Amino acid sequence: MDIKKVLNNNVVLTEGENEQELVVMGRGLAFKKKAGDEIEQSKIEKTFVLENQGVSDKLAELLNDVSETYLQLSDKIITYAKSQLPNKLDDYIYVALTDHLSFALSRHKQGMQLKNPLLWEIRKFYKKEYEVARHALDIIKKDTGYVLEEDEAGSIALHLLNSQISGEGLESMVHVTKMVNDILNIVKYHFGMELDESAISYERFLTHLRFFAFRLVKNEVGSEHPDDFLYEQVKRKYEEAFHCSEKITKYVDKTHGRQISKDEMVYLTLHIYRVTQRHQWHTKKTD
Repeated sequence: MDIKKVLNNNVVLTEGENEQELVVMGRGLAFKKKAGDEIEQSKIEKTFVLENQGVSDKLAELLNDVSETYLQLSDKIITYAKSQLPNKLDDYIYVALTDHLSFALSRHKQGMQLKNPLLWEIRKFYKKEYEVARHALDIIKKDTGYVLEEDEAGSIALHLLNSQISGEGLESMVHVTKMVNDILNIVKYHFGMELDESAISYERFLTHLRFFAFRLVKNEVGSEHPDDFLYEQVKRKYEEAFHCSEKITKYVDKTHGRQISKDEMVYLTLHIYRVTQRHQWHTKKTD
């Protein structure tokens, strides 16, 4: 194999027999080498295939700033994830997860801990991804000696979710995008307002809607053991937001033939309530 591109002293890009891009790793593999030079087979420690031609440039850019050890760590996690998750992971996960692990471990070493505001929802609605992410923390501990917080498992799970959505192909993405836009419009028209897209509550709502729509497109069922007490509490306390979530339920049933679980209704209602608070939006109407 010949070197197509040198990513750093230990990582190069080449091509396989079917013209697929291969990332090849090994200590000193590219030392004093350039594009066109032959790869020394004895130095190859790890090879993985990229189906997306554009990912290699992003990977090269990233490896200018972070050590390839984070790419090796990501590869171990991704390999495990591929064996456990039902949907294909997009190649960009190598870039996104490598970058995330570099930043997460850097913060951990400095004693900085960031809370994941979606952790509860991730544990409840994305159990497979969360379990993989929990195992990822074990891989990180084994390889680095660092014990990362549970919030990091939530963040890794989100990367795995994003990668599965990206890897689902154009048709699924079109359905997901249309559903998210339709639901946002239902909320806007119900409350007669424009949502503040710079607010953190909007970002949380958008993230939840995206994964919510993805589950519906994949026909994944809701919880079999809903929390009826919490459902009744939310229904009473956030009445207007609950009415809006009922409209969303009708829309989903009519357009996609899917039933929304009580747990989903609870989270939709809470997100709608947060995103439509007066200090979070600009009303179309004048007082």
